[in-house]
Amino acid sequence: MKVETKMAGGELVSGAECKLTNDYGSINVKSGDTAPVRRSSKDLDIVCKHPTNPEATARAISRANGGMYGNILLGGGIGALIDHNKGTAYTYPTWVQLVFGKSTVFDRSAEKEGQPTPGVETNGQP
Repeated sequence: MKVETKMAGGELVSGAECKLTNDYGSINVKSGDTAPVRRSSKDLDIVCKHPTNPEATARAISRANGGMYGNILLGGGIGALIDHNKGTAYTYPTWVQLVFGKSTVFDRSAEKEGQPTPGVETNGQP
């Protein structure tokens, strides 16, 4: 997952410390970089901190990927159950841009290839 941070006006800010957390644990990455994220059926919480900006928070929604449906059709559900339990049947957005001082939700279903996933601002709760 590529994680970027920006100001409310749209200017990108690199180097913020970001922590990505799901039920499998946490990973730290600097904004502007790409992090390997363990897939899960649970959503991914993201918090980015920068010394001169307010915190940016987000939630990346976990969605079933195409492999899950293929397993159901070809494997009769056993493969889908295994993939669900291991988290491999799910995918997060591949590119997100958090805004300092905002809380945002990113849903892979809105993703367009080669572009950051559009986010929906929430009222302080990712």
